[in-house]
Amino acid sequence: MSELSKRQEYLLGLIVREYVATPTPVSSKLLVERYGLNVSSATVRNDMVVLEEQGLVYAPHTSAGRVPTETGYRYFVQKLIGDSELTSTEQRRISHQFHQTELNMEQWLRLAASVLAQTARSASLITTPMLSQSRFKHMELISTQGRLVLLILVLDGGDVRQQMLTLAESVTQEQLSQVASRINQMCQGLLARDLRLKAVYEPPLEQDVMTLVADLLERADKRVRNTYYDGLVNILDPGHGASLQEIADPQERDDLARALDEVDQPGARQALRLLEEQSLLEEILSEALATDEHGVQVVIGGEGRWEELSHISMIVSRYGLQGTATGALGVVGPIRLHYGRAVSAVQFVAGLMSELLIDIYGEGAGSEG
Repeated sequence: MSELSKRQEYLLGLIVREYVATPTPVSSKLLVERYGLNVSSATVRNDMVVLEEQGLVYAPHTSAGRVPTETGYRYFVQKLIGDSELTSTEQRRISHQFHQTELNMEQWLRLAASVLAQTARSASLITTPMLSQSRFKHMELISTQGRLVLLILVLDGGDVRQQMLTLAESVTQEQLSQVASRINQMCQGLLARDLRLKAVYEPPLEQDVMTLVADLLERADKRVRNTYYDGLVNILDPGHGASLQEIADPQERDDLARALDEVDQPGARQALRLLEEQSLLEEILSEALATDEHGVQVVIGGEGRWEELSHISMIVSRYGLQGTATGALGVVGPIRLHYGRAVSAVQFVAGLMSELLIDIYGEGAGSEG
């Protein structure tokens, strides 16, 4: 591709923004009149021809205006978006919402999905942050009846696990509290394998408790990553205020899928199927989580790799604490997406989620946006 002039780049940016706002071909006359360009319509048309030759725009029919191609959208995202399109007022409002929410991961995840959907005016998703390996933080032993004891385990990160333990003989609550206190002191921050190694040298009661704790830690490492969604209705009807949580019932989702098949909205159909078919979504998000790249990644029209995404775009980012806990978040929408706001929203919310995780795991863990 030949290098574009500054004016041609500027025109491409205008074409993308105009077409995103109103899905009709953008004419040279409209650009000259709306943006007060100091050149004639003929000059703009000549520049449009260059953009078309570069594969960045195309004319749907003779004498029509121009429409961005996938290549044009990519050029726009990579070179023309510029700084954040979220105003300082919007950023303060979003930050305030997060910091007014109590220290609860599920509420943060739901809020993040809602904020992304509303800000980008598209569908959104966010996965729960997963620990690289679960670590011991704190435990309690509570006597219930006879030899039955309730073990309450808190993982590093705040997850709580409970398990009943049957002892070889009855033990007083005072003894149980002493055992729990000793294990808490010597096992802080340990992995399951470390607990098993330490348990070998402990008395029988401590051995039983530490082995059970190790089992619970290993079980936690195998848990499924949950994904929260919002805003699918934005793709179907941008003026509708509903969210995917409102159509979470399987029968209603089936009805929506059938309705989508009856209308000519390939992007909306693909978006719904992407969110329904977890294997493809996990493949794409796994790449976002595995990459060494920081910041936002944009997938437009499947990038020639995923035919199932040929009519939609995804903007995703990793969030969390490097080497400790990470998740992925992003938005999904038609290729005619408001990329500036979407990229800015994903970037900003990823940063907020990373900061909030520091509140859980501590400043020493380090963060990434």
